[in-house]
Amino acid sequence: MIAAAGTGGHVFPGLAVGEALLHLGVPRDEISYVGGDRLEAEVYPAEGFRFHQVELTGLKRSLTLANLRIPGVVMRAKKSITEIIDRSGARVVLGMGGYVTIPTGLAARSRRVPFFNAEQNASAGLANRVAARWARHSFVSFPETKGLGRGNWVGNPLREPFWSFDRAALRPEAIGRYELDETHSVLGVFGGSLGAGVLNEAVAAMVGAWAAGPLSLVHITGPDHVEAMSSRPCPPGVVWRRVGFEDRMDLFYAAADLVIARAGGAVAELTATATPSILVPGSFGSGGHQVENARFLERSGASRVLDEGSLGDLGSVVTATLAEPARLEAMSACASAISRPRAALTIGEAMIEAAR
Repeated sequence: MIAAAGTGGHVFPGLAVGEALLHLGVPRDEISYVGGDRLEAEVYPAEGFRFHQVELTGLKRSLTLANLRIPGVVMRAKKSITEIIDRSGARVVLGMGGYVTIPTGLAARSRRVPFFNAEQNASAGLANRVAARWARHSFVSFPETKGLGRGNWVGNPLREPFWSFDRAALRPEAIGRYELDETHSVLGVFGGSLGAGVLNEAVAAMVGAWAAGPLSLVHITGPDHVEAMSSRPCPPGVVWRRVGFEDRMDLFYAAADLVIARAGGAVAELTATATPSILVPGSFGSGGHQVENARFLERSGASRVLDEGSLGDLGSVVTATLAEPARLEAMSACASAISRPRAALTIGEAMIEAAR
C-alpha cells in the first residue's frame, strides 16, 4: 500500500513506485493507494489502481483554530487506514510524505506491518520528520536531507520514461514534435502547476527584448496561461512554441539544451535527463523547500539559481549560459553525476523484499 496525497510532488512519485512494482512483477490488484480527496482521488483510479479515500486535514503551519481538529482527524484517519490494511491484506506500506503519512505510519505500526517513507526534498517535511521514527527505512532524494539523518539516498521516484532516458535517441523525434530548427539553441521553460505565472511573465519579457541571435523556445505555460501567452508577440529570429500541457516530458527534455524551471519535482527530471538548468525557486509549498533543492544543484555544478527578485536578469543569464557550450557540457555531466533515475525501482524492490 502506498499513501500519497495533496500535490503532484507527492502523488506522481507515488504513482511511479506503483508502476515500478508492476514492472517488477507485482499484480496490479495487489497494489493499492490511500489518500484524501485532492489530486490523488483522480490520478490513481484513472491509472487503474485501487484507491481508498480517507478524511484528511493538512497541518496549518500558522497558529489557527483549524489545528485544534488535527489530533481527532489523525486518529480517525489512522482507524480507517488500519481497517484498509486489514481488508486488503497489505504486507508493506510506503508513505510519500504529506499529512497522510502520519496516520498511515501509525496504522502500519499498530498492525506490525513494515513501513517505509520517502522524502522528495532537500529538507524533510514535518510529516516525514515525525513518521521517520516508525519507518524501517526513509528513502531520500538528496545525499543530505535535513531532518532525516539516516535516510537512504535513492533519488526521487520518476515514471518509466526516465528510467533509461536517451537524449540522442529521442532528439530527432523531439525536434520534429515542436517543429524546431536543429541548428538553433533550444531553451525549455517549465513552471509547474503552481508559480508558472511569474516565470511566464519573465520569459515573455526576455523574448520581447531578445537580441542575442537565433533561439528556439519550448515553453510549457500551464493550461490556465496558454491562451494569454500565445498572444504575446515573437521577434524575428526567435521560435517560441507555447503549449499548455505536455504528456511527453521525455521529449521536452530531449529537445532542450537548457531549461528554466522551478525547483520542485522538476529537479529529479533534470538530473535524470542530465539537463543543464536555471532554477527559480518558489517560496510556496512546505517550508520553502525549493530554495534548498535549487542550491544543492547549484553547489553540484548542475544549475544556476536565480531568485524571483532577479528575474529581470533572466535574458543576460540565459545568453551567457548558452554562449558557453563547454559550460553546458559540464553542467550536464554534473547533473548526471547526482542523478538516481531508478529510484522507483529501488524502492519497489525494498517493498517486495519486506513483504516476503
